[in-house]
Amino acid sequence: MDTAAEADTAALTEEQREIRRTLRELLDRRPRTTPTAPEGYDPDLWARMSGDLGLAGLALPEEYGGTGRGTHELALACEETGRALAPSPLLATSVLAAPLVAALGTPAQRAELLPRIADGGLTCALAAPGGSLAHALGLTGDNTTGAWSGDGRAGGVQARPAPGGDGWLLYGEAERVLDGHSAGLLLVAAHTGGFARSRTLLYLVRADDAGPGLVRTRETGLDPTRAQATVQLRDVPAALLGEDPADPAAVLTVLAAVGRTAAVLLAAEATGAARGALERTLGHAARRAPGATGTPAARHRLADVHVQVETARALTYCAAREPGPGPESGPLALAQALEALRAAAGEAVPPQEADRYGRRAAADELLFGPAGRLRARAAQRTGLPGEAAA
Repeated sequence: MDTAAEADTAALTEEQREIRRTLRELLDRRPRTTPTAPEGYDPDLWARMSGDLGLAGLALPEEYGGTGRGTHELALACEETGRALAPSPLLATSVLAAPLVAALGTPAQRAELLPRIADGGLTCALAAPGGSLAHALGLTGDNTTGAWSGDGRAGGVQARPAPGGDGWLLYGEAERVLDGHSAGLLLVAAHTGGFARSRTLLYLVRADDAGPGLVRTRETGLDPTRAQATVQLRDVPAALLGEDPADPAAVLTVLAAVGRTAAVLLAAEATGAARGALERTLGHAARRAPGATGTPAARHRLADVHVQVETARALTYCAAREPGPGPESGPLALAQALEALRAAAGEAVPPQEADRYGRRAAADELLFGPAGRLRARAAQRTGLPGEAAA
C-alpha cells in the first residue's frame, strides 16, 4: 500500500472502511464484461448492492428506510463503482432522482416512493430535455436561462392539465436519459404555464401506467456501462412532483443544488475510474517485467497522472464535507476528476483496458462537462475569475 492509500484509510471511520471494503470485494468478484441484461446492468448485483449493502438508501433519511448517512459515504460507494466501471442504477436513482423526490415531493409522495427507492425495488431516471443534463443541473450554465425544457415554444417537453383536471399530460422528447429505458419511475422536467406563467416543473411518470404514449429507446452510446435512452412522450399521464411553487424558479434552484452535490459524487466515480486505470496499468507492467514500470519517460507520466488523481480525490472529499445545500466546489472537483480520468485512460494498458476507461472518460465529458465549462460556470457562480476558479 502506498503512502497516499495509507493516509486515505487512516482518515476513514471504521464504518466507512467497512462500506468500501465490502463493496470492493463484491465488485471484484463480478465478471468484467459488458452487461447483456435488458436493464443495462446486472439486476442480481444491484439487489446485493441495494439490499445487502444498503447503497440505494445510503443518503436517505432513516424514516424512509434509508441509513441516514451523508455525501461522504455515498462518495465512497461511487468511487468503488467507478473503480470497477460497474454498471448500476446508483447514479440515476440515488444520486439524481432520490434527492429530488426528497426535496420536492409531497409528504405522501415521499412516504410512497422513498422506501421503495431505498430498498432497491424502484429505479428512477431524470429526463431533462434538450440533450444536456449538465445544463439542466446548472453545472455548465444557468438553468434558469435558455430553452432547454421547451420555454413555451416547440421542442422540449410540454405539460398541460389532463381533461377534467385529474393530473397532467406530457408531450415531447428527452435524449441521453441515464437508465431511461429501464427505470420504473421517470422524473421529467417539463415546461408549463405558457407565456403568462412560464415555468419548468418536475413530473412523475410511472412506466407501468404510462400507456402506449411512452416510447423508450436505448441509445448506442460511447460507454456500454453507462446506459442511456431517448424518451418520447405523447400525451403521457403524469403527476406533479410536489406542489406548484409560487416562485417560478424554485424547482430550478433545487435542480441546481442537487446538481452540485451530484458533481461531488460524479467526481468520486471518475476518480475511482482513474485509480482503477492506474492500478491495472501498473499491474500489467509488473506482470510483464516484475519491478519495472516501463521507460523513465513512462514512469514520469504515470507519476504525473498519480498526482492528478490524488489531487482530484482530495478536492472531491473536501467538497463532500462542505455544509449547506449543494457544495459550491463540487463542479470544480468534477472538472479535476474528469481531466484525471482522461489522463489515466490515455496511459492505460493493455489496449482493452485503455478502450474501456477511454470510453468512460469520453462519455462523462459529453454528459457532464467539459471541464472548461464546469470551471467557467463555477467562476460565474462564485464571482471569481476563471483562473482563480481553476
